[in-house]
Amino acid sequence: MLVEFDHFASRQRDRRAVDVLLGDIDRGAYEVEDLLASDYRRVRELLTTYADLRVGFVDAAVLAITERLRETKLATLDHRHFSVMRPRHVDALELLPA
Repeated sequence: MLVEFDHFASRQRDRRAVDVLLGDIDRGAYEVEDLLASDYRRVRELLTTYADLRVGFVDAAVLAITERLRETKLATLDHRHFSVMRPRHVDALELLPA
């Protein structure tokens, strides 16, 4: 998520937004979830499964973590990829904003 947010903020030329988010993380407003060894295995599977869609590492990692946490909602602006990718734990993720 942080990589995607940084990319979005850079495209908007809003470097202050990244600083604000990092400050919020530092204060405990958000918890950053790291990849586990099992997530990397799942990322490899997802990259192979969705090779034709040209899904990148970050999107595959986000889905792997989302599956592990059994989360049903995902905040993303990338509806193109995440509307096609199918998590293991639900038929489809609820993508926010809708």
